[in-house]
Amino acid sequence: MNDRVTKLFGIKYPIIQAGMVWCSGWRLAAAVSNAGGLGLIGSGSMHPELLEEHIVKCKSATNNPFGVNVPLLYPQVEEIFEKIVRQGVKIVFTSAGSPAKWTSFLKNHGIIVVHVVASVKSALKCVEAGVDAIVAEGFEAGGHNGKEETTTFALIPHIRQSISLPLIAAGGIATGRGMVAAMALGAYGVQIGSRFAASEESSAHPKFKQKIIEAKDGDTLLTLKKIVPVRLMKNGFFEKVHQMESAGASSEELIQILGKGRSKKGMFEGDLEEGELEIGQVSSMINDIMPAGSIVEEIMREFETVKLEICNW
Repeated sequence: MNDRVTKLFGIKYPIIQAGMVWCSGWRLAAAVSNAGGLGLIGSGSMHPELLEEHIVKCKSATNNPFGVNVPLLYPQVEEIFEKIVRQGVKIVFTSAGSPAKWTSFLKNHGIIVVHVVASVKSALKCVEAGVDAIVAEGFEAGGHNGKEETTTFALIPHIRQSISLPLIAAGGIATGRGMVAAMALGAYGVQIGSRFAASEESSAHPKFKQKIIEAKDGDTLLTLKKIVPVRLMKNGFFEKVHQMESAGASSEELIQILGKGRSKKGMFEGDLEEGELEIGQVSSMINDIMPAGSIVEEIMREFETVKLEICNW
């Protein structure tokens, strides 16, 4: 197993927990880090003061490395980075924006910077910006997604042949077998979201977690492409959006129905009909709610077993 990712972050296993809005608080990040992976606090659903509180609590709950995910298009980014620097966070994953603006600032403060991309073009911009590693996320992933709609297993080898930086695969990966497949295509580690969204330590509402483990094949779809593409679980809100899109609704009309706090309503408050339920295609393979540490252990056991199976072919 290539150890570029584990050495970069100082972790035991090349498993990174995605920084998901409304799911990735300090409890989840600490649990994944304590299990040997890299936990991430998702700042996208936090005001700067709340993020700082989560960082402080995470530092108290684990002695292992952890990081913060920062969507660059969100408001108060400057204040968020000020809190990250003040609290001595050493790893930052950026997404949803250009890496050029903040990478130098973060690296000048001794922070490892990783950026999430959905295309080769974006990956090359990351190289120019000087990031330390890249997450290549296919459109199977939940939440905000790439307009290109490139699948993970098409994206990984394409980016691998274009860059030499450590590459992390994301989108549609929730098992050790999926981890082996991603690494066979050129990834050095994996970032996993949906599986950890349904963990005991996830800050998602229990009703949303239950909805995840009840999901079937085809229960999610990429939507809101006129605004920012996002993969959602089908529910009442999704159907309203789908009908509007089919009728040719404008971006302004879609923004109006989306409103504010729609993802909080669904994922954090448990309104399964009127809330936005962001989750990946792989949710149909998730059948139980487990401690995050047990999820890491299960993934690694299957990873090692499948590697042996392949060697014996």
